[in-house]
Amino acid sequence: MLNHVEPAVHGALDFAELERAGIYPDDVLDFSVNSNPFGPSPKVQEAVHRTPLERYPDRESIALRRALAQRLAVSPEQIVVGNGTAELIQMAAFAFLVHCKARRKGKENVLIAAPTFGEYTRAADLMGANVLSWRAVPETGFAFCPDEIEKILKNQEIRMMFLCNPNNPTGQILPLDALDLWADQYPDTLFVIDEAYMAFVPGLKSSLALQRRNIITLRSMTKDYAIAGLRLGYAVADEAMIRALVNVRPAWNVNVLAQAAGLAALQDEAYLHTTLVQLRDEKQNLLAGLKSLGFAPVPSRTNYFLLPVGDGRGFRQKLLAHGLLVRDCASFGLPAYVRIATRLHAENMRLLALLEKEFV
Repeated sequence: MLNHVEPAVHGALDFAELERAGIYPDDVLDFSVNSNPFGPSPKVQEAVHRTPLERYPDRESIALRRALAQRLAVSPEQIVVGNGTAELIQMAAFAFLVHCKARRKGKENVLIAAPTFGEYTRAADLMGANVLSWRAVPETGFAFCPDEIEKILKNQEIRMMFLCNPNNPTGQILPLDALDLWADQYPDTLFVIDEAYMAFVPGLKSSLALQRRNIITLRSMTKDYAIAGLRLGYAVADEAMIRALVNVRPAWNVNVLAQAAGLAALQDEAYLHTTLVQLRDEKQNLLAGLKSLGFAPVPSRTNYFLLPVGDGRGFRQKLLAHGLLVRDCASFGLPAYVRIATRLHAENMRLLALLEKEFV
């Protein structure tokens, strides 16, 4: 029985909540998700419309893996595709953590750099692992502290470490040289690096560049390519690591529409580049507007950022009553904060206008 495992809390629309409140989903402007607000490329829309639905999907996502391999300069055998990074996180836990009931020496340790995405803890809990955390603090702007994390790696026997880089919800980045050092000094630790938001930070170097056998790099295609409704992500690692992930992968885990959309998205990098440049400009405008109203957004390298508001839950509920949704950060252990993702200019102006009216 796994009744003790708590579900992870996420942003995005809670349709049951909206139904109870008598709010139609189409009437809500969603600042709680960190996706590209410009939507998918027209090429993605075309590919989805012409994809036949009566045929089973390719179990191996061969065409998509080949396209990704060419883009990343790796072999297709180093890639496995998943139903979003959430599935890949669970696959990593299932493949590489031995359930505590099967161990004679107690639980395996999993280290998580917090506050961060809740699925890491959930995946570790499902496998009966012992979860250890290093936690960033507001006093440093929630920056990573490599020296403090390294002390845990040194003093504890860590089987797996989950690291979101850039981190969600803080938008902070771990220097790649720190990860390189850890991967070298702790070869028995498997580092699962979630780079779901890498595209939103220009020039950021990926953990793929390290080419370490004990690093699994996760990427999401739902955020930057704006196809969250289709769920698509992939993992890149040593071939032996990928074979282990494939062994625990559900059959037909990536549907035909997601595979077609992923291929089409990779063929329109110009659209992605243009929209992300515009998004960075809109973020600066939104931050300036918030500061002019007296708010103090926490510096972030990504399109989303934390905002201290005192009562995150109450702030969220008040905005939702007006059809605007932000992310209450209580589940991250930050009840005084909300997370806001940048949207289009007119939508950001609507948020600022409502804040000025209701909170200033």
